[in-house]
Amino acid sequence: MTQFIKDYVSSCQKCARKKNIHHKKFGLLKPLPIQNGPWICLEMDFITRLPLSNSFDSILVIVDRFSKMAVFIPTMSSITSLDLAHLFIKNIFSKNGHPSSIVSDRGPLLVSYFWTNLCQQLRISRDLSTAYHPEPDG
Repeated sequence: MTQFIKDYVSSCQKCARKKNIHHKKFGLLKPLPIQNGPWICLEMDFITRLPLSNSFDSILVIVDRFSKMAVFIPTMSSITSLDLAHLFIKNIFSKNGHPSSIVSDRGPLLVSYFWTNLCQQLRISRDLSTAYHPEPDG
């Protein structure tokens, strides 16, 4: 079936005429640098819209890029950036030390003014993944 569709589309004159490329060619992928030790560079994201369990409906996932160790922190989808900072300091910063960078998506909490300023004050580099491509988040 797949081969039939490919053959049909490649032989269709209307498809060939309408297939316009309006963007520059995609650039080369740039891998994230390899880390020298654990808990230096982290990846952070939320798993949301889960069934309610013990009054939690979301999970904050933080992954160490070096060891691939993951920390799962139950939370609510309604948390604020201040709550996120408390969770991060309590569960990561106090136990594993000061990371140098955090890779995350462009979620509202992770690009908020408070979280941005907190990372600047702590000298944590924030690397945002490309919109609608969650693969770099671990």
